[in-house]
Amino acid sequence: MGIKHRFPPIDERLLLQSVSRALDVLEAFAERPDIKSLSEIASAAGVNKSAAQRICQTLASRGYLEQTERGSFTLGRVLLDRSFDYLRSNPLIEKAMPILADLRRTTNERVDLSLFDAQHDNLTMVYAARTQSRNERFYATLSGRRMPACTSTGGRACMAVLPDEVVEQIIADSLPLTMVTPKTLTEPEQIWEKVREARRDGYSFQQEETLLGEVVLAAAIREHNGMPVGAIHIAGSLSEWTVEEFCKRYSPLAIEAARALSQWNAHR
Repeated sequence: MGIKHRFPPIDERLLLQSVSRALDVLEAFAERPDIKSLSEIASAAGVNKSAAQRICQTLASRGYLEQTERGSFTLGRVLLDRSFDYLRSNPLIEKAMPILADLRRTTNERVDLSLFDAQHDNLTMVYAARTQSRNERFYATLSGRRMPACTSTGGRACMAVLPDEVVEQIIADSLPLTMVTPKTLTEPEQIWEKVREARRDGYSFQQEETLLGEVVLAAAIREHNGMPVGAIHIAGSLSEWTVEEFCKRYSPLAIEAARALSQWNAHR
C-alpha cells in the first residue's frame, strides 16, 4: 500500500509544456524570493532568456509577477489571492480553525495545522494555518512553509499511523535529508526511532530540530480509512519549558484536537 496511490496518475501526454515552463518561472523564486533579473530567472527555470522574458511579461500582465523600474521581477500580490482561495475552499482547514483558536487560548503557545502532501516526489508537510506566538522568527509562522515529512514533527506523527513498508519507502524517497539546525535528525534509524516513539505515545515531538530553542509536539489527523491527512502542532520555548513538562501538559490537548478532526473527517 503506497500513499501516492491515493491520487489518480498523471497522464504525461496531456501536459502543456508552456504551462509547465510558466510554473517553472514562478518556482524560480522558491529558494530566494527576492527581486530577480531575467538572466537569473532564465537560469533558475531552465529556459532561455527570450522565453523567460515572454513568460515574465505574461505573468506580470496578470499580477502573478511585478516588474521593477529596472526591469527585474518579483512575486506578485495576486498570488495571495490564490492562497486565500485554497484556504477558504479546504473543508478541513475551515473545521480546524476554531479548534486551533481554542488551543491557542488554552495553551498561550503557537498552534499550527499542517497537511500531509503525498503528491510530491518526496512526501512533505505544508503548514496551512499558523498562529503567532512570542519571540519567533518571521518565516516560522507563515502558512505555506513546506518541510520533508521525515524531519517534521507532524510528518513523523503521520508516518506513525502507516504500515512499516510505507514508512520505509517514505524514508528512502526522502534521502538525502538536509539539516535545518545542527540538531535535525536525518539518519534513517533516527527517524525510525521517532516514528516508533510516536506509535507508542500517540504523538510525536522534537527538540530544536526545526528552530533552536523550540520544542514541538504533533498528533496526526486521519481520514475515514485511517490514512493521515495532516497534523495538529503545539510549539513552545525551551527557555520556559523542559521537554518532559511541555509534552506532559500539552500532548493530551493535541491528541484530543486531532481525534476530533479525525472523527469529523470520518463522518463527512
